[in-house]
Amino acid sequence: MSTVSYELKKLSSKNIVSPKGFKAAGIHCGIKHKKKDLAILVSEVPASVAGVFTTNAVQAAPLKVTKETVYNSKKMQAIFVNSGNANACTGKQGIADAYEMQKLAANKLGIEPNLVGVASTGVIGELMKMEPVRSGVKNLEINGSLENAIDFSQAIMTTDTVMKNTAYSTIIDGIEVLIAGTAKGSGMIEPNMATMLGFITTDANIESDELQKALSEITDLTFNSITVDGDTSTNDTVLVLANGLAGNQPLTPTHPDWSNFYNAMKTVCEDLAKSIARDGEGATKLIEVEVDGAISDEEARKIAKTVVGSPLVKTAVFGCDANWGRIIAAVGYSGATVDPDKITIKIGNALMVEHGEPVPFSEDELIQILKANEVKIYVSLEQGTGHGLAWGCDLTYDYVQINASYRS
Repeated sequence: MSTVSYELKKLSSKNIVSPKGFKAAGIHCGIKHKKKDLAILVSEVPASVAGVFTTNAVQAAPLKVTKETVYNSKKMQAIFVNSGNANACTGKQGIADAYEMQKLAANKLGIEPNLVGVASTGVIGELMKMEPVRSGVKNLEINGSLENAIDFSQAIMTTDTVMKNTAYSTIIDGIEVLIAGTAKGSGMIEPNMATMLGFITTDANIESDELQKALSEITDLTFNSITVDGDTSTNDTVLVLANGLAGNQPLTPTHPDWSNFYNAMKTVCEDLAKSIARDGEGATKLIEVEVDGAISDEEARKIAKTVVGSPLVKTAVFGCDANWGRIIAAVGYSGATVDPDKITIKIGNALMVEHGEPVPFSEDELIQILKANEVKIYVSLEQGTGHGLAWGCDLTYDYVQINASYRS
């Protein structure tokens, strides 16, 4: 990777159409009772595309259709999305409906169907209501306004309580290049990948193969490092569109400014991943677990994700209970190589365990640390140089209530 210093600036207007040549729209068409439920994201020109998808063996119809475009066409100009119905476990009719959605969007835009990706999120096992989609696509008024970007972000939400948007600029070949993202997801969040829809746009000039390699690497460090409830969905999709309109020279790992682009995309993905973890269904706190001294980065991430995914750790954080025994237990059953006599644990700045031995601590101080909106857990293993991060949320009474009545 290049040693050129990387320049990154967070944009105050964080929206999916910030990069050059992108437009969007989002409306209520009738799949849901009241809220927005149909959206489209469009590039002025066919864009390089990269995608990562659910590891669940049961995969929704729109995901299968979109995979064909990503892997075969390697170009995409539009993404057509609905919420309220996942179009998953819907058999041959579901596949037919996903292809029809692709054609509806293509006809709307006057482009070939194989340039359209489709994505759906919502209830599993119910056939798609296609009539609202057919009429709704005609009512999509596509432009590059901030309002339209917000409409798009709102239309892809299900149980999310907030929109998840981010955008950055960086410098490549002396040219400002923008990269932006929006996502939905707050329950059934257990990568590999997180249960989510994520859409990233950039005006960088990069071929699909290089974009795919970068996204796959970055996904392991971001979207695959969050967990809410241990469930993996049928519809997980992250798509990146790069339309090249910034005008930089084509990006490859040998380009002197490659690290600028790579770090900008990684930051966008990390922002979205943390936003999903923070918005876990019923959640009140974001939990970050950092692990140092593992035998490899992969093992460090494995331990971090095991700790942040432990229901007992999550409920302890919710209850402001400084129960470090739950943390060290999760480290032990993670399956990674550990030496119990070398483990050190901190919650916030408070040392709890040092080299496997308990350390006296102030209960009052720990309660205040655990009351914060963000709780940091640090684990040191002294086994090697591996480092990893993972993010999750606390587990609350509201999570049970939300998911007990999801279909109603």
